[in-house]
Amino acid sequence: MATNETKVCPAAMKATSNGSFQGDSPLDYALPLVILQICLVVVFTRSLAFLLRPLRQPRVIAEIIGGILLGPSALGRSEKFLHTVFPSRSMTVLDTIANIGLLFFLFLVGLELDIRAIRRTGKKALGIALAGISLPFILGIGTSVVLRSTISKGVSQGPFLVFMGVALSITAFPVLARILAELKLLTTDVGRIAMSAAAVNDVAAWILLALAIALSGSNTSPLVSLWVLLCGAGFVIFAVVVLKPALALMARRSPEGEPVKELYICITLSLVLACGFVTDTIGIHALFGAFVVGIIVPKDGPFAGVLIEKIEDIVSGLFLPLYFVSSGLKTNVATISGAQSWGLLVLVIFTACFGKIVGTLLVSLLCKVPFKESLALGFLMNTKGLVELIVLNIGKDRKVLNDQTFAVLVLMALVTTFITTPIVMAVYKPARRGASYKHKTIQRKDLETELRMLLAFHSTRNIPTMINLIESSRGTRRKGRLCVYAMHLMELSERSSAISMVHKARRNGLPFWNKIRDDQDQMVIAFEAYQQLSAVTVRPMTAISALSTIHEDICTSAHQKRTAIILLPFHKHQRLDGTMESLGHAFQFVNQRVLRYAPCSVGIIVDRGLGGTTQVSASDVSYAIVVPFFGGSDDREALAYGVRMAEHPGIMLNVMKFIVTSGTGIVAQRQNSNNDILPDDSLNNDEAIFSELASSKNESIVCEDRVVGSKDDILAALKSMSKCNLFIVGRSPSTAPVLVERARSDCPELGPVGSYLASSDFSTTASVLVIQQYNPAANLHPLVEERDNAEVYDVPDTPVASHSPHTHNMV
Repeated sequence: MATNETKVCPAAMKATSNGSFQGDSPLDYALPLVILQICLVVVFTRSLAFLLRPLRQPRVIAEIIGGILLGPSALGRSEKFLHTVFPSRSMTVLDTIANIGLLFFLFLVGLELDIRAIRRTGKKALGIALAGISLPFILGIGTSVVLRSTISKGVSQGPFLVFMGVALSITAFPVLARILAELKLLTTDVGRIAMSAAAVNDVAAWILLALAIALSGSNTSPLVSLWVLLCGAGFVIFAVVVLKPALALMARRSPEGEPVKELYICITLSLVLACGFVTDTIGIHALFGAFVVGIIVPKDGPFAGVLIEKIEDIVSGLFLPLYFVSSGLKTNVATISGAQSWGLLVLVIFTACFGKIVGTLLVSLLCKVPFKESLALGFLMNTKGLVELIVLNIGKDRKVLNDQTFAVLVLMALVTTFITTPIVMAVYKPARRGASYKHKTIQRKDLETELRMLLAFHSTRNIPTMINLIESSRGTRRKGRLCVYAMHLMELSERSSAISMVHKARRNGLPFWNKIRDDQDQMVIAFEAYQQLSAVTVRPMTAISALSTIHEDICTSAHQKRTAIILLPFHKHQRLDGTMESLGHAFQFVNQRVLRYAPCSVGIIVDRGLGGTTQVSASDVSYAIVVPFFGGSDDREALAYGVRMAEHPGIMLNVMKFIVTSGTGIVAQRQNSNNDILPDDSLNNDEAIFSELASSKNESIVCEDRVVGSKDDILAALKSMSKCNLFIVGRSPSTAPVLVERARSDCPELGPVGSYLASSDFSTTASVLVIQQYNPAANLHPLVEERDNAEVYDVPDTPVASHSPHTHNMV
């Protein structure tokens, strides 16, 4: 009898095995099996995400597809695979770990959902959000009637109606944020409206889901559902009145610049679990407790950021994919068989798309949003994601959705999200148009015009040198003042916390003005402090994009702000022993793309500590600067920059003009490193700039001619000046000596002379600024289409102290 009972109710899995040498199979024990499951899931979903990257799909698509493929729809059709890797007796452990991961992920989502931003939502976005919820919800109720008469016979009517309405009316806020960032639509009108409407939609979806869960209990008495809802409302009130002040107290005791106490982290994470237990006891779901705690945590200061850093990688990287697989193992596409089932799938997809798109489109048109933008909004609001799967899984666990209905709705979520990116790209392409402007170079006839520079940086390491460079470049003219746009480059990663960066971009525009400074972006403080002490106008900005496309933000911003030069940090930094260490090829490719698409001149700074590691005051500036001049437009631009720097009383400029004797191996170069054809510069332009320099009689400028007949002569001349503070060189001089062997020159963006000066063999103290002058003939593929009548939003030249952040369109 005992044997029969063992067959019916197998013994629970033990946690750990004694090892294969003791005769134990690791797959019969909970811990080694769940380790195998996690590794398999992570590798499989990440591989799918890599394959889908060219289609610009969010990672959630790969995770949903991965879960379905590992389930009974594909690989799970093999009984041996399913019983070996995902046996039914291991599913409790897998589901428990997946739900703990989901619990903390929804805590993260709550952390990054700013209720204050939702309160500020405009009437237009609010109307679009309500339309995007109402019409799909009504159509979902209509669809539920059809499903109950066909594939969902016998289910409880009330809960089924609400679950179908919620499933069709949800918009996935985190997924939408990533899609908008990927398509660079965050700061267009479409992006701003979509994000505001999705935030409202997200909160409404959770309220509707709470209602659906309350109605779906096994006890059919309406009094029980009422008690569940009242207790849920009581929990929210308790969280706001009692828990929020306690969390605010811990946040206040975690000042900027000091580590957050481990006790505070432990209390908060325990609070997430405790609130999950309370809401589960009430009968809503443990996820609600975690989500509410995330919402009430104070967003100001470092406290929320530290919480995100502590848990996001392990939660979103390891545990969250398990939830998608857990969902996929319940999804059997094979249950959708026959014309009726496939017809119902098409009906559900059509109803979901029709409700969202038409509802959003009509209200958008009523709000006087142009048709193309309204259509794009409709498709964007149709994005589904994790919350959709949570709704469906709860519905299946509560026996509201059967296997076939569950599979239909999962495929609906997958299809509607998958089509979002390609369709939005097809129907809405915001034209990058900008007004033309003439001062695109440092070299200009009217020296009394304002000089505008865009300074890009991605770490604190470059900031002292850049500020010292700004101080040296400010000139002494009253009219021809210097205006600097300091742009902090931030990579938009797959991490959960990228959503909070998206929030910043949505609130302030991309790039945005840090007039109301975000405590998490401390890099701008140095520039703001410098502005207070100098006559230079400095405007900190932030660009948030994938590194593969961030050059578009740099170039379009430079055009929008009508800058004359973009200054970029070199992708290598100098170590203490003098060798150059790479920060990654991704930053090198950013520089190369900017050189190719820039609407103005470009300079790359090889930082060797100009002025030391701290900001130098104006009275302490004392630099020796050398401009090696071989001829050509880039060298003339470098010389023009050097002459402007020489206006500073603490700077001595040495212009070393190289005169190449005939019969040498040094020949004229007609192409730059990108194989762009360069104009055939005449010697007249070079002579004109030198005659003008001689007539200026500036005592800070020393000109000398160096007659060279070989490569060795040039090397000796440059070596003699290696003790200076800064070299300014042209990227592609007209007479280009090959100073660096091709095998050793892995930095074509610096050109032949710049590559040699940047090598550790040449110097370890002299910084190098390599300049490429803007050349309209070589700029064959501009990112901005210039039009004289283009409408361009521009920030006033004189900053106003009470200036509030503007959200503006990228041109």
